[in-house]
Amino acid sequence: MRCHLFFGIKLLATGALLAWCQSTVASPAEWPVSPSRLVLSSSYGTLRVKTTDYIYESHLLLDGKEVQPNMVGLLNIPYAFALPGKLSALISVNTGSSLCPVQYRWVTLYKGGYNVSKPFGSCSSQIRVSAIGRRFELATPSNVTPNKVDVYVYDGRNIKQRVR
Repeated sequence: MRCHLFFGIKLLATGALLAWCQSTVASPAEWPVSPSRLVLSSSYGTLRVKTTDYIYESHLLLDGKEVQPNMVGLLNIPYAFALPGKLSALISVNTGSSLCPVQYRWVTLYKGGYNVSKPFGSCSSQIRVSAIGRRFELATPSNVTPNKVDVYVYDGRNIKQRVR
């Protein structure tokens, strides 16, 4: 009886330790800390975040001229992907709003110009970004559906959202 009790306690402790290890390891890997960049140089021009004394009044410049439509807030260039004939950079825009602090935009540079996507995102700074061929995918926790993930796919022109 004593042997069975010891074995049961050992098995329970091992299970609890395994569950704790999985939960502490899974969380940081699921939502990694995004890289931070204020300048991105390319053969299509240089994107630069122009900061000011007030944290939420930064502007995005391309070769010294403000990108239109303009983006104002705490700006960052966390990701950029080179494709044949163009470069796409993800811009995070934190306005400081308590309702929806963070939105994202893709800025695609090409010879002679650029395109700026419409704002998108689920108001979270937790993101996972990947390139799938010529499409870019941004996954972020859903602010509408708990325990779900909003996935935004950008094809260079349009952004489509799905929930998984």
